[in-house]
Amino acid sequence: MNAATEYQVMKRPQDDEQRTMVRKVAVSSFMGNFIEWFDYASYSYFATVIATVFFPSSDRSVALMQTFGVFALSFILRPIGALFWGAFGDKRSRKSALSLSIILMSGASFLIGCLPSYEAIGLAAPGLLMLLRMVQGFSASGEYAGAATFLGEYAPSSKRGIYCSLIPASTAIGLLAGSTLATVMTSNLNTVALSGWGWRIPFLLAGPLGLIVHYIRTQLADSPVHEEMTKALENKEKTAADGASPLKVLFRDHLRELVISFGASVLNAVGFYTVLTYLPTYLSETVGMDATQSFTITTICLVLYVLLVFGMGHISDRFGRKKVLIGACVAFIVLTVPAFAILNTGLFWPILLVELALCATLSANDGTLSSYLTETFPTNVRFTGFAFSFNVANALFGGTAPFIATWLIYTTKSTMSPAWYMVGIACIALVAMILSHESTDKDLASI
Repeated sequence: MNAATEYQVMKRPQDDEQRTMVRKVAVSSFMGNFIEWFDYASYSYFATVIATVFFPSSDRSVALMQTFGVFALSFILRPIGALFWGAFGDKRSRKSALSLSIILMSGASFLIGCLPSYEAIGLAAPGLLMLLRMVQGFSASGEYAGAATFLGEYAPSSKRGIYCSLIPASTAIGLLAGSTLATVMTSNLNTVALSGWGWRIPFLLAGPLGLIVHYIRTQLADSPVHEEMTKALENKEKTAADGASPLKVLFRDHLRELVISFGASVLNAVGFYTVLTYLPTYLSETVGMDATQSFTITTICLVLYVLLVFGMGHISDRFGRKKVLIGACVAFIVLTVPAFAILNTGLFWPILLVELALCATLSANDGTLSSYLTETFPTNVRFTGFAFSFNVANALFGGTAPFIATWLIYTTKSTMSPAWYMVGIACIALVAMILSHESTDKDLASI
């Protein structure tokens, strides 16, 4: 046996262990994001029902704005949660942070499904709803960033884009499950059943699913590969000149990267929540389309989105993250206003084609952003930098997107106003991406 062959034989067990670890991390990342976004999709898709349960009002638009207002309030704690989970993950353990956050997030979702209505307990009902949504926001703020960071650190450099695209894909599959469930339930249940118990089902499902993910993640904590990475991070921190916290290092040494990452994330925030969660409500409440038809269109679009997200991750591996993200910005600027004009026709097939085009554009952004943000920051502040920039963008622009869209229509009396809002956001993201640096295919340990 020559030296090369002997080396390969000695290396195989370690390679097999590495591949096994990547698969386990991928599964846990997928399931964690699935639960989070299944819940958020359910809240958005059942927004009109939740409005009648918790916010009874003679003005349907006001009740809907109150419902989306609570949706937006759940994002207030996201920046705080991002700093907490980011520092936890950077200084201690990625998986420990994710194992704890999933319990808080799924537990809050389960309790929402148990809440009494406004009719039963009065103002306490929307108050408790708001409190639980804020717990969700705090706990969920580390999920997306933490899962992408951990998976990206294990993925081969040349395939990091397609590996990290699993994170937005799992997000979309969560939305797809929520959309499918909403379609089936609205088609088969009457208004009384939906308001009484139907809307609670997706939230109650989060409880057992969260326990499953928590179990998987606690098992991953004992992985030798994970322990080796954690030890490397700890040694790096011990040898640091001032022992500064990840947050201090982030703002002191990486402020430019943080600002650009925030700018890149705003389009993801507005585009994602507008195209994939708000449009079903827009079509049914503003355009007047049948709710079953609007949910059906969204379900079809989500299937395409999941497939395209993986494709965009692969394209970004080949051509670079910056080029793909710039292309997505330009496409949103050009397509959004004409797309909304067609949405307002209320015709099924034109609306389906337009939403498919918007989903394809969104997939270029979403399928690339997670790997881009992972590559932007060094190891000692990667989780914190990713989580903070991503969650601040979502807190300010993502969680408020349905509320702002509803408010713009209500105040301007123009159904086109959400389109112009998205165009403005796309322009901000375009400037950020032009100012950014390309980090595709770099070794994360060297960044």
